[in-house]
Amino acid sequence: MTRNWMLPDGVEEWLPPSSWALEDLRRKLLDLYRDRGYGLIYTPLFEHLDTLLVGAGSDLESLTFKLVDPASGRLLGLRADMTPQAARIVARRFDQSDVVRLCYIGTVLRTQPDAMGGSRAPRQVGCELFGDASMKADHEILRLLVDTLDITGVDQAHIDLGHVGIYRSLVARLGLNADDEATLFDILQRKSQPDYQAFSSAVGMPADPARLISALMSLNGDLAVIDQARLALADAGDEAMQALSVLESAAAELARAAPQLPLHIDLAELRGYRYQTGLVFAAFVPGHGRELARGGRYDGVGAEFGQGRPATGFSADLNELLRLGA
Repeated sequence: MTRNWMLPDGVEEWLPPSSWALEDLRRKLLDLYRDRGYGLIYTPLFEHLDTLLVGAGSDLESLTFKLVDPASGRLLGLRADMTPQAARIVARRFDQSDVVRLCYIGTVLRTQPDAMGGSRAPRQVGCELFGDASMKADHEILRLLVDTLDITGVDQAHIDLGHVGIYRSLVARLGLNADDEATLFDILQRKSQPDYQAFSSAVGMPADPARLISALMSLNGDLAVIDQARLALADAGDEAMQALSVLESAAAELARAAPQLPLHIDLAELRGYRYQTGLVFAAFVPGHGRELARGGRYDGVGAEFGQGRPATGFSADLNELLRLGA
């Protein structure tokens, strides 16, 4: 009988009074997003798999539960992230609008947690801004993230900032095959210089790109890292310098919006590298090994649906926000 009561690993249920607190937080956040001009969407729990994963990359595919539709025989997927669904909706339903702001909330299902100890059924809440390629749009999303943390009552949060454009521009010079690029990506995430030196020798990496990519692993810390990067990456090209300017601008905006919020710069932070295109960020709290929220720029979204647009946004797990809030 005990076995009948057990829930699958990574799945939880909420009971009063915690469930009422969760509902109160949901309403507060949706009120915030509505006041900022974001329209609320409710996306399907499942879709045709090929549609659900368009432009999402292999990472999301591995997290997606798959099943066969008895009505059509087609393969379906249970949503593991609502951002790709928002992109589809914008391309189809808002194709005549230049700039679109959307928010969403709902449970997503994953074959495995996206971090050790995480949930396989997070209650995802987020905001996406489509059609604006400016830094002003990035700043708007960052402010929304800060206000989300404030409403939740999360104390001692800090923000990690990075920019995948620098790494993308350097890797493009190397002409690596898919397997070697995946290996290099893994090494940078672990910041393992010994593994990197062995890898760069094994693939015959040219000296200049090898030196610049190696520098990324040590360029992390406080805001002084940006000036250090301008020196260390002076030969990396205009794209890298522009990315550093974007980082500097984002850091300045966060300092204005939340001067008490510690910032950390990490140029080897490649979260979402396979679909992110620019600024990336995540919120953490001390003693909690998983990110509390994540986001960034992913320009070109919707191209597979016939309308590519610049886009930026963030998402978080409402359950985690409540647990870590005041």
